[in-house]
Amino acid sequence: MKAVESRTCQIGVLGLGYVGLPLAMTFAESGFRVLGFDIDPQKVEYLERGECYIEHLGSSRLRFVAEEGRFRATTDFSRLDEPDALLICVPTPLTRHREPEMKYVIATAQAIGHRLRSGQLVVLESTTYPGTTDELLKDLLEQESGLKCGQDFFLAYSPEREDPGNPDFRTSTIPKVLGGVNEVSATLTQALYGAIVVRTVRVSSARVAEATKLMENIFRAVNIALVNELKMVYDRLGIDIWEVLDAAETKPFGFMRFNPGPGWGGHCIPLDPFYLSWKAREFGIQPKFIELAGEINIAMPRWVLGKLQEALNQVGKPVKGAEILILGLAYKKDISDPRESPAFEIIDLLLKLGAKVSYHDPHVPTTPKMRSWPNLPPMKSVEPTPELLQNLDAVLLVTDHTAVNYDRIASYASLIVDTRGIDWPDSNAVIVRA
Repeated sequence: MKAVESRTCQIGVLGLGYVGLPLAMTFAESGFRVLGFDIDPQKVEYLERGECYIEHLGSSRLRFVAEEGRFRATTDFSRLDEPDALLICVPTPLTRHREPEMKYVIATAQAIGHRLRSGQLVVLESTTYPGTTDELLKDLLEQESGLKCGQDFFLAYSPEREDPGNPDFRTSTIPKVLGGVNEVSATLTQALYGAIVVRTVRVSSARVAEATKLMENIFRAVNIALVNELKMVYDRLGIDIWEVLDAAETKPFGFMRFNPGPGWGGHCIPLDPFYLSWKAREFGIQPKFIELAGEINIAMPRWVLGKLQEALNQVGKPVKGAEILILGLAYKKDISDPRESPAFEIIDLLLKLGAKVSYHDPHVPTTPKMRSWPNLPPMKSVEPTPELLQNLDAVLLVTDHTAVNYDRIASYASLIVDTRGIDWPDSNAVIVRA
């Protein structure tokens, strides 16, 4: 506790992605020495040069803490015994059968277990099913190290709550939920996070903390599915869902707005609900809301494709051979994060139908390798010049980045299919809501 107050303890962050890197930087900015671990040598090389590969974080923050000697990055996991607290921020994806893929958590736990020493605190931040921390993680650490949890080392769960690109919130200003596998672990974890965040929310167990994270993301997933389903219903009734939402939002109580789109994206919403769905089946429960929401959201890219086909048919053009420009590759506006973006599913479907596809995204200059779409050809963002726009058969808006010149798009494109409901300027372009 005194080491936390005096900032003399060292923090280890395992996994330097969209969760781990901002967490590491926040600890370093608060005066702690931080050692970041990652299996990707290129990431570590960038960080050691003071280059930040996550656009919205910016390299200036990274260079500041690095120059102050408070942040270093490494691929050397034999150094895991150096930090006093180890924070696990590794991916928790799904298998192709939509079941939890725990290999990254397991491999990380085994690596920690080989170097775990007495007195260390281990905190899991990766989203997962209730029971992961006090069953899977605890057992692995004890087996690999020979140490006893609660006596020799301490263990807790504290879910990440990052919202990439949101200017109103950052790691330090978001309340931190935490739960320990025992009281001492919870107390140590609360003291640690209390040194860097505006507020800590201590719950009775690691399982409650794990369930809290799933609750937050399932709430969003179900409501996104609801508004996407209503979009399809209202479309057939000739009603603009965005006009309905604008009107409904004027009610000062009992309504929370969710916007429809081309499908769900990001690492959390498309994946996390299925962790609880999988765990619930172990107890003979079929969580119908969760699975129905999944079905609706997963189907949205194909529904968008159907709207594009209908729009092309109106001008006598088949999808095969059509030149289509995708606007926006990231999963949401004004960030460079492409994880699980519906844009990739749409591109894959269009290519299989024989369309000629290009894309423009000011935040994603080249297509990254994607776990869910490994066979997509590499592509580079193209500039939507007047010449290009005039020669296109359709523009499909997937992600509504602020930096895109929509006046120019509307001035030169003949057909625009819009999945985000933006306010287009008056033009001769045919605009179809999808």
